[in-house]
Amino acid sequence: MSDFKDLVRSAWDAAWNQGDSDALDEIVHADYELENAGLGRTSGLAELKRQVCDMRTSIPDLRTTVDKIVVDGDDFALFWSATGTFMNAFGDVPPTRRALHTRGAVQGTLRDGRIIRERVTWDPSVDMLSDLGVPGLGSALDVPASPNGAGQAVEMPSIEDLKEFNRKFVTGVTVVTTMDSADRPRGLAVSAYMPISLDPPLVALCVQKTSSTYPSLFESKHLGINIIANTQRAVIDRFASKSDDKFAGLDWHAGPEGSPLIRGAAASIEAEIKERFRAKTHVLIVAQVTYLEVSSSDPMVYKAGKFYDGATLEEI
Repeated sequence: MSDFKDLVRSAWDAAWNQGDSDALDEIVHADYELENAGLGRTSGLAELKRQVCDMRTSIPDLRTTVDKIVVDGDDFALFWSATGTFMNAFGDVPPTRRALHTRGAVQGTLRDGRIIRERVTWDPSVDMLSDLGVPGLGSALDVPASPNGAGQAVEMPSIEDLKEFNRKFVTGVTVVTTMDSADRPRGLAVSAYMPISLDPPLVALCVQKTSSTYPSLFESKHLGINIIANTQRAVIDRFASKSDDKFAGLDWHAGPEGSPLIRGAAASIEAEIKERFRAKTHVLIVAQVTYLEVSSSDPMVYKAGKFYDGATLEEI
């Protein structure tokens, strides 16, 4: 089987390190199947080639090595390692520009000296991103609607129905901030914020993927969360806008880890990002509080599309 091992190493290097995915044609059977245990699905050679292309696009300096190949009759196992830097978007995930150091394994079956089936347990959409500094990024919330107990499809509420429900919920108003890779402050208004626990001190927030601040939150390890005061209506209007420089003329200072904290806010925290979870059009971020400031100002309150003074409950 030395010829098979040499052929696999050569095709692997040509595809993953040089970008010639057609080299894989030399080692796979015409009936080749790729089983991805992480995604729970089976595909073919075209999917494998697409994965090679996507990975090399996201990690231009990708370098993979076949560490060991074990063959037992028609069964084989391949162990590999990889290094590189996450420089370009991977699907809808912005780059972190962090180094990748990861390992994986492939189990498979041979027919006529070629690979007819492979089973991979390494899921690039989760495992690679975790190794690249995006811990916990998964699609557990990205699931299709299930039928009800009677076997009938569940009718989803309309957008207007959901809006009417949300209008009944009273929330605070926050501005989430961070620094981008060019050391420029970025921020956006967020109403989907909540504390999780006091010990450990965890908080969570939800950010839309189309936000201009979204890529910066993937590059950052820390963020700031500012609870806006009842005197800061102009501040929330600024951060709810599409302005290119929302910090122009704004009074703010950096937290211990550099996150922008807005002066005059009712309260501000700085937190270390711990986990990110995909939720369709949004990403849920879980962070651990590392620093906080609390003032004597009352907060602003948001309900049914309007802002209110947290002290008097009068509309602002």
